[in-house]
Amino acid sequence: MTFNYALSSLLLPPTSLIALTIVGVLALKRRRAFGLVLIVVSQMLLLALAMPIVANALVRSLEPLPASIDQIKRAQAIVVLGGGRNLGAPEWGGETVNDYTLRRARYGARLARETGLPVYVSGGKPTGGQFAEGTLMRELIAREFNSPVKWVDAASETTREQAQIAAQDLRPQQISRIALVTDAVHMPRAQRAFELAGLAVISAPTGYTAQRPFAPYQLIPGPVALLHSHVALREWASQLHHHLLTLVD
Repeated sequence: MTFNYALSSLLLPPTSLIALTIVGVLALKRRRAFGLVLIVVSQMLLLALAMPIVANALVRSLEPLPASIDQIKRAQAIVVLGGGRNLGAPEWGGETVNDYTLRRARYGARLARETGLPVYVSGGKPTGGQFAEGTLMRELIAREFNSPVKWVDAASETTREQAQIAAQDLRPQQISRIALVTDAVHMPRAQRAFELAGLAVISAPTGYTAQRPFAPYQLIPGPVALLHSHVALREWASQLHHHLLTLVD
C-alpha cells in the first residue's frame, strides 16, 4: 500500500466513522448529548455506506460509458494500467496480478486482438516485492491471452507517474492518442492525469460494479458495498488532490 492509499484508508470511511464513534463514546461522560450525536450519526453513515443502493449511486457518479471498438480504433496504442499485485500467491510462485489488474489486462488484450493496436502496460512496485505490475502484465497478456505487449513501464507507483512516464515513452514513437484501459470508477482521474501529461485519451473502462438495476437486496448492508463506497470516495478525494496539485504546478 502506498502512502496515499494508507492515508486515504485512515481519513475516509469506514475508519474515520469508527474513529468518530470512539470519540463519541469517550465524550459521553462529560458531554452526553454531543457524544450521542457523534455515535448515532457516525453509525448511521456507516450503515448507509454499507448499503448497495448507496454504494452504487456513489460509484455510478464516476463510471463513464463503455467504449465501442470503432472508438478504440481511432487510437494509436492501448495503454493498460496496473491495479495491484497479490504478493501472497504461492500457487503462482509467490507473486501474481490481483483481480483489478487481471480484468484490466484481459480487456486490454481483447481490444488489442480486435483492433490490431500495440499495447503498453504500466505499473511498478509501490508495495515492494520482486516483480513490477508491468512485468507481470506483460507475461500474463502474452502467455494467457496470446497477445504481444510492445512497451512496459515497470517504474511508476501512482496514476500521475503512469501518465507522465507513458507520455515520455510514447511521444518519441509519434503516438499522441491512446485508448486507456482501467477500472471504470478509476477512469475519470486516470483520464485527467494522462491528458495533463499531453496525451489525447479515448477512455476504455472495464470492471463496472454499479450498473445493475435496482433489486430489494440492495437495501441490505454488506462488506462489499462498503468497499465500493470507500473506493468511490477515495476517487473523489484523489481527484480533488490532483486538482490542487495542478493549481500549485
